[in-house]
Amino acid sequence: QVQLVESGGGLVQAGGSLTLSCAASGRSFSTYGMGWFRQAPGKEREFVADSGWRGATATYADSVKGRFTISRDNAGNTVILQMNSLKPEDTAVYYCAANRFGLGKGTSNIDYWGKGTLVTVSS
Repeated sequence: QVQLVESGGGLVQAGGSLTLSCAASGRSFSTYGMGWFRQAPGKEREFVADSGWRGATATYADSVKGRFTISRDNAGNTVILQMNSLKPEDTAVYYCAANRFGLGKGTSNIDYWGKGTLVTVSS
């Protein structure tokens, strides 16, 4: 079965750091776009970071630029989100996502979703 499994979520104080990991399995994702979305309580799921598709450079939501860094291993089945200088507004469930073409910034262009990992940032 195709699976995206996130790990690394937890509780952290404002200004701290967390590293999220997404492990993909069940098929080859080497040609898929992969990245991260998040959803806070009462809000719509929103784009966070795209690792890039077929050599494209990584892109980030304006709200996390300069603080978050996305990376991907050579095989393409592991995606890391390094989160620094965390703010309370970063509190959300973070979801790994993959698409056979470019990931995009909208939730409608996603082929596979992980189940999410909760990140809570305290003041």
